[in-house]
Amino acid sequence: MSESLKARFERKRHLSATWVSVGDPTVAEVSATRPFDFVLVDTEHTTTTLETVEDMYRAVAATEGDTGTVVRVPWNDPVYLKRVLDVGVAGVMVPMIDTVQEAEALVDAVRYPPEGSRGIASGRPSGYGSEFQSYVAGADDTFVTIAQIETREGLSNASDIADIDRIDALFAGPADLSGALGVFGEWDAPAFIDAMDRVIEAAHSAGIPVGTLTLRPEDAPARVEQGFDYQIIGKDTSYLVDRHDEALDLYREATEQVTD
Repeated sequence: MSESLKARFERKRHLSATWVSVGDPTVAEVSATRPFDFVLVDTEHTTTTLETVEDMYRAVAATEGDTGTVVRVPWNDPVYLKRVLDVGVAGVMVPMIDTVQEAEALVDAVRYPPEGSRGIASGRPSGYGSEFQSYVAGADDTFVTIAQIETREGLSNASDIADIDRIDALFAGPADLSGALGVFGEWDAPAFIDAMDRVIEAAHSAGIPVGTLTLRPEDAPARVEQGFDYQIIGKDTSYLVDRHDEALDLYREATEQVTD
């Protein structure tokens, strides 16, 4: 039996992932043919529906290897979290966790009673009811809960958020965090680097892993050196743009040589 994504997170080894914004099972499937630990499916800033999320999860699960599916949900919404978990994904990542109360509400939403308030139903992860009781009893061990730190308030509360039981990992959101600090997209700005270091320290002090999004693969070594335990390396739409630009540059160079 392959090691679960949660177990890999608990070992805090350097995990790898890739970001999928295009709501299509083929994109998720192609990504999962590479040996990533997980594919991050974004539903916060996309129009991807829950039905498509389920198909994308099935596409990832159908590939060889141990790649899991983590869904970045639109908000800390217990109803949506419940429905995503009923798909059977390997984890959820939740944006804008700014306070201890919000982190506690997240933990409450993903846990079954009596520890939490997640509604109980015999969906896909329980074998559509064939393993109902055993799944409910061990559900907390089947998925990862990741809290995003990406505002000034979240940064100031990062240590307390990381200390909450069942927050399995933190994620430093580079775009929103840099924007909140007034240095949007300035990845070398001292204020931004200091903020990332503070999120890393908060997670490590609590004994949990911390990750970030690394759009440019060439920046990954620096993020490893900085102390991140996992990285979501690259994004589907960014790869498309980069490859299109590269192809056009090569083509234009070739045509200019002919016309000269």
